[in-house]
Amino acid sequence: MNKTLTGCFLLILVSCINKIKEVKEEKDIFAMDVYEENRSPVQGISAVFSKPPARIPVPYSVDAPMLGNGFTGEALSGNPESQTYYLARNDFWRLKSSFNQSFPAVLGKIIIDIPELKGASYLVEQNLYDAKTYSSFSKAKQKVRLKTYVSAIEDLMVVEVSLSGKGELVGNVHLDLPDSHELINNPPLDLIFPATTKQGMTDEGISYISRGFEEDVDIPSKAACALSILGSNTNSFKLKEGKPVFIVVTFSSNFKSDDCLKAVVKRAGAINNRDLLAVEARHETWWKDFWSKSYIDIGESVIEKQYYLSNYSMGSLSRDKDFPPAIFGTCITQERPHWNGDYHLNYNHFAPFYGLFSSNHIEQAVPSNMPILAQQERGEYYAKTICGIEDGILLPVGAGPLGIETTRKNELMTKQRSNWIEEGNVEDEGLFFGQKSNSSYSIVNMAQHFYSTYDKEYTKIYYPFVKGVAIFWEGYLTWEGNRYVIYKDAIHEGSVGDKNPILSLGLVRLVMQTAIDMSKDLGVDQDRNNRWQHILDNLSNYTYQEHDGKSVFRYTEKGMAWAEGNTLGIQHIYPAGQIHLDSDPELLKVAYNTIEAMQRWIDNNGSNSFFPAAVRVGYEPNIILQELRRYSQNTYSNGFQLENPHGIENFSTVPNTINEMLCMGHAGVLRVFPVWPKDKDARFYNLRTFGAFLVSSELSDSQVTYVKITSEKGKTLKFKNPWAGKDVEVKSNMSKTRKMKGDMLEIDTKLGEKLRLKKML
Repeated sequence: MNKTLTGCFLLILVSCINKIKEVKEEKDIFAMDVYEENRSPVQGISAVFSKPPARIPVPYSVDAPMLGNGFTGEALSGNPESQTYYLARNDFWRLKSSFNQSFPAVLGKIIIDIPELKGASYLVEQNLYDAKTYSSFSKAKQKVRLKTYVSAIEDLMVVEVSLSGKGELVGNVHLDLPDSHELINNPPLDLIFPATTKQGMTDEGISYISRGFEEDVDIPSKAACALSILGSNTNSFKLKEGKPVFIVVTFSSNFKSDDCLKAVVKRAGAINNRDLLAVEARHETWWKDFWSKSYIDIGESVIEKQYYLSNYSMGSLSRDKDFPPAIFGTCITQERPHWNGDYHLNYNHFAPFYGLFSSNHIEQAVPSNMPILAQQERGEYYAKTICGIEDGILLPVGAGPLGIETTRKNELMTKQRSNWIEEGNVEDEGLFFGQKSNSSYSIVNMAQHFYSTYDKEYTKIYYPFVKGVAIFWEGYLTWEGNRYVIYKDAIHEGSVGDKNPILSLGLVRLVMQTAIDMSKDLGVDQDRNNRWQHILDNLSNYTYQEHDGKSVFRYTEKGMAWAEGNTLGIQHIYPAGQIHLDSDPELLKVAYNTIEAMQRWIDNNGSNSFFPAAVRVGYEPNIILQELRRYSQNTYSNGFQLENPHGIENFSTVPNTINEMLCMGHAGVLRVFPVWPKDKDARFYNLRTFGAFLVSSELSDSQVTYVKITSEKGKTLKFKNPWAGKDVEVKSNMSKTRKMKGDMLEIDTKLGEKLRLKKML
């Protein structure tokens, strides 16, 4: 063969090899899901409890292991010889629109007694990846192990009890209704309300309980559970090595079954060992899929554990659309929980869900909005009655499911809380504490869902409520010269009569922008857009003041200037979302100064807003991470904050903060690692951003190595070039590879398009 032919052959060979490599690379780029999923860092992370919980039963957050499936929840407590599972459901409430008469209720408890374990060692580990709890109790040469999980795919719990070591142990299981330890009787404010109950055992050995509220309520409620020891017709069992005992507990309510007691008994009697294998396999699959939605890997074990523990908790607590978890989730161990355990609308109800949207756990996030929609009729009543505004929506502070108003004025309030009425905190029948912002706060998660998914079906569901809140502000705002002013509002509970509270100024802007964008998306109410835009363009500016020689925000234009607790002074930044990295430099500087002056990293009411607000204004990332480590260590083993009187609201703090630091899509611009130490390696997969984009990226050796983007709805992508001054190669599964340049890239994407961006050499 001559040299010319040899050269041609080599050129063809090299070309083929490069083509094969290119095709392989394309395949790797756009088939990234399975590859990334199998590397999920959550594998191997556990919540460890080395001693029995002490804060249980209590009317606030517990320090116990928590299990659940978004419908039913359990809190595990007790010494080795007497393990106790406190049972509750998201849909089991006493439902009455009346002050101190509506609350999520305790269903009952399961007690597994093994007397010979008294004095045994104690260890409980919760594996987050498969959502199974492993309890180990050792004494002498015997070890008893309990494997517990609440099925993710149906309403049942399985406890597998096994023995290692010679000999035999005898145990029994009790399924009990609440007793005096779980029921608070402290009149006149804390009352025991009459409940209908049933308890017994069938001839087949199935124990059952039911509990309901049917007298003096607006909506009857009832819940039931049944317990069976497989292969036994009693509540006793014997443990021998190699012969595990299986305990199955089934659950339901009157909102899920026509006859919930009959349904749970039937299911408990029908299940067998073969069924359990299938149930466990499907449970594992559900959780594997849950964790595959997204992940982060940042080389920070303390923060990462709290990140995944928080998402595990919300995965366990939230899935029932009409009955999202309330302040203390489904770990209701004592009646009545503080604040009636309700949906508090001046932030507590919304905060737990903040981080779920960016973590791509939409199924867990959506329920936050549904009970708010059920309040629309009552909100219209208050807007008309109190403010004379037709078709507007104005909500009080307390809400429950299905339209229940938990803080409505009644005879008890008139007698025991007369000061609320005298001080103007109660208007008509509603407890407002002077705040007009509750309805606006209710838009926060609706807006997050809208902008991060552009799901038109949900937009149709949300829009009437959003429109109603916008109409309220249309009628309530005062036009004064060249601006709209808010009078007779309150920044803090009880600061009645404030002028231009900064939170409301932020939330009204959010309401107007969301109403405009939703109406355009649906093609309705275009005639209102000019009015809403006029409000948006002419709403009063934020007021400044001096603090330690620097300009910071004033809480109101007239009224409260500053507060040493809570974080209401920065909530116009987050969650209202009105200040960001592209904001006016002077405004951004004042925001930065305010974060620096407040330093509310660990705050009983506001950590969940303070951390992400710091990220939104570009605060020093190393300080944010330092404080996030401290915050993550300030917890019980289950993730609840130490000594914090509130509940699940802080399960958003770490996920939301880290997601924003790694991937920010707010204000219509996608940024990767926008507020992250440039010398700290990190990677993330499938974080969800505004525009319905799923984003993956990696920072290694101070360089962004790639950015992968899936466009779910074909929106225009505005992307901040992370390779300053460098051209960008953009590969797509739907179009030719192209080169782009500039500080800000704008890409018209297609529905379902996948992009891979990287720096050109």
